Amino acid sequence: MSSNSFTSRVPKYTFSSTLEEQERELANNVLTTRMAESRKALSGDQFRPIYHYVNPESTLNDPNGLCFWQGRWHLFYQGYPPEDPRQHWGHAVSDDLIHWRDLPYAIYPDPEEKCFSGATLVETERVIAMYHGTEAGNMIAISKDPLLLNWDKLTRQPVIKLHPEDAPPELRVFDPCLWKKGDHYYSLSGGTLPHKPSGRRTSANFLFKSEDLVEWEYLHPFIEEDHFTLIGDDGACPYFWPIGDRYILLFFSHMSGGQYLLGDYDTSRDRFVVTYGGKFNFGPSTPSGVHAPSAAPDGDGGIIVIFNMNPGKPTAGWNQIMTLPRRLTVDGDVLSIQPAGNVASLRGDHQRREDVELPANTDVVIDGVQGDALEIIARIAPLAAPVVELDVLRSPGGEEYTRIAFYRDRGMNESFAGERRRQSLITIDTSRASLAADVRPRAPETAPVCLGEDEPLELRVFVDRSVVEVFVNGRQCVAVRVYPERDDSVGVIMRSQGAPSRLLSLDAWQMQSIW
Repeated sequence: MSSNSFTSRVPKYTFSSTLEEQERELANNVLTTRMAESRKALSGDQFRPIYHYVNPESTLNDPNGLCFWQGRWHLFYQGYPPEDPRQHWGHAVSDDLIHWRDLPYAIYPDPEEKCFSGATLVETERVIAMYHGTEAGNMIAISKDPLLLNWDKLTRQPVIKLHPEDAPPELRVFDPCLWKKGDHYYSLSGGTLPHKPSGRRTSANFLFKSEDLVEWEYLHPFIEEDHFTLIGDDGACPYFWPIGDRYILLFFSHMSGGQYLLGDYDTSRDRFVVTYGGKFNFGPSTPSGVHAPSAAPDGDGGIIVIFNMNPGKPTAGWNQIMTLPRRLTVDGDVLSIQPAGNVASLRGDHQRREDVELPANTDVVIDGVQGDALEIIARIAPLAAPVVELDVLRSPGGEEYTRIAFYRDRGMNESFAGERRRQSLITIDTSRASLAADVRPRAPETAPVCLGEDEPLELRVFVDRSVVEVFVNGRQCVAVRVYPERDDSVGVIMRSQGAPSRLLSLDAWQMQSIW
């Protein structure tokens, strides 16, 4: 790389325009061959997930530009190719959001130094990617081919420079998203505004407008009535989409992690009026926590979102993973969260238990259910028990375990939709998940969730080597990275603290590799 050029050292190929020709070219492509060999070489790592996406070589960072194009889902991400470890947009494709296929790097740096985060907009004849190019500004690239292999950068220069001339001086554009209303394109750029009393910054997303994707006019800060983010938050990795009859803005705060704002889009004023907000991770994003979102409409009123997750232990040759994709829907200001995609296709050997009493203060081993790649669906009647827990990745003597605990009515009092109600709490505690000295456990990940008075608790738990994700009654999700050292840390137990409760049913499946 010359001193005055950001040209990538990674091999770059131009592919044909038909699917049949592209498949033939990919069969012998140097990059995809190399990726397959790397994926095979790394597969023996005990902490490398088998059904969560992890890139084939080196490490990754933010997911980008999730989209659905010509019958397939496309996931892009900040990849770090071994011969040139600056951010390029890595690329994978899937028919079902679960089984992913590696494709060559999609977008390469130059004229920008690195290809940072951004979003895509799917039109009838093309897909538009808008992303941040470091040392340059916000870039536009366009692809039209069946597998989105060829990308052409509009103007070969940033379409919005780092410091737009018609924008306020505090605006330095980064991480954009993109949509179209009428004959105009709109773009949000993540940013902050000064909070004068404290001297710190507050989250802001700045709105731009264009007729042709080349010339952009700065309009104003986009968000109104945001009483949910904190002083010190910023609005990185924004994704603004309709959801049901509302709108949602997903973003990442470098201070307090992944978040969302729900509200209404005032199209006459081009403002987003916020009515509710919430979080996707409940504690710092590092170590071992959820990181940045990438999101796209699912075509049926919902949003599909996927996050990357940070490591809590060094792993040779690779790091970071993606969460399972999640489907978000809303009813008013109530957000529902469910696993998305064809998860059931991964299920292998099945075990079921029904109507099991959980005596007070007693560890109940779920015989026959063990492993480090599991899906578990447990339906529980907590009854009078103030705490019910399900532990996974547990060694026989309890030296290592990851504790999933539900605290009935132990959260905040909240006024919601005209009702006063008490939240319950769901916690993942990793403090005893590993005996290893180089693992950095995080404080318990604790999130609010509301259940009806007699509603059973449903825990849908995904264990995948070094990741545990827990969906709770379709209303909440918590996820962490864990690194048990012992080969026998594969057990599952349940415990009812203080008073008995009842396990109504438990289904468990051994999960198969997506590779």
